[in-house]
Amino acid sequence: MYQYMKHMNKLIENFYTIKSKKTNEDQINYTFEILINNKHDIFKGHFPDNPIMPGVCMMQIIKEITESVVGEKLFMEKCSNVKFLAIINPEINPKLILEIQITKIDRKVKIKNTTKFEDTVALKLSAQYQILA
Repeated sequence: MYQYMKHMNKLIENFYTIKSKKTNEDQINYTFEILINNKHDIFKGHFPDNPIMPGVCMMQIIKEITESVVGEKLFMEKCSNVKFLAIINPEINPKLILEIQITKIDRKVKIKNTTKFEDTVALKLSAQYQILA
């Protein structure tokens, strides 16, 4: 795992691993490749014999990755757009690509995210976070 993630606490341990990070020259657009642990206990309850990535877990992953980029703890202030477009089955598609545009203004962080597996868009999310003191 990357060094910049070491100082940030994950809400759900061993749930995912960041495999790669790419940053555009503008330092606003990021692409992360993550690998979901399809053996994690969450999938035993969501759902037995038919694992599906919980939407709230995807939102938490996006928040944690954003925290790692800005180096601050964040609190979601508002979500203006959340669209779950495809079911993520971690046994079939454990590798996800997260494209995140991150803009930091004063004590606020705005993001736009697109999460994909292969050529399928699974999630689109726009949110604003408050930086916690």
